[in-house]
Amino acid sequence: MKKINLILFSSLFLLLNNVYSKEPSNFGNEWPSYVQGEAKIVDGDTLIINNIRIRLFGIDAPEKNQICKNNYRRAYNCGHTSTEFLKKLTTKKLIPSMSKRVTCYWKDLDIYGRPIAICSTPDNVEGSRIILNSVMVFFGHAVAYKKYSKKYVEFENQAKKRELGIWQGEFDMPWDWRRKYK
Repeated sequence: MKKINLILFSSLFLLLNNVYSKEPSNFGNEWPSYVQGEAKIVDGDTLIINNIRIRLFGIDAPEKNQICKNNYRRAYNCGHTSTEFLKKLTTKKLIPSMSKRVTCYWKDLDIYGRPIAICSTPDNVEGSRIILNSVMVFFGHAVAYKKYSKKYVEFENQAKKRELGIWQGEFDMPWDWRRKYK
C-alpha cells in the first residue's frame, strides 16, 4: 500500500499541471455560489462542508458497495477505494503540504437539492489549487459523467490509457451499476 501511495504521490506531482487552477476566481461569475471548510467525504463524488451536501460536477464515481475486478480478475470494492482516495486528497494523507480546507463553487442544484460543484484544495505551491473533480477522474477513481459534461473526458482517456483505478480491470459504469442494483 505504501508503494502505491508513493507512486500516486509522485504521479500526482508530475502530472498536476493538467489539474491546477491558479485562482478560485477562474470560475468567474459563471459559478456564483461557494462554500469553504473541512470536508467530510460521503463517497467518491459527494462531500459535506458546513452541513452542505455537495455533488462533484461532471464526474461519477463507483457506488459505495460497487465491486470491480482488478487486472488479475480479483474482485475488490472499487466504491470504497474511490471514497478513500477522495478522503486522502482532502485530509493531507496523500500530499502532506496540502491544506485540509476545501472550496466548492456551484451554479446549479441536482434533483436532490445538492449543489453540483467544482471543488478544490490548495496545495501550498504558489497559490495553486488541486481540482478534486479532475484528480478523481485522472487517477481512475471516477469517470467523466458525459451525460452532463464533457469537461473531464480527456482526464478519463488518460486514466484508461494508463490503466489506473477502475480502468485496470473490469467494471460497470456507475450509472449502469445503480440501474442494476439499486
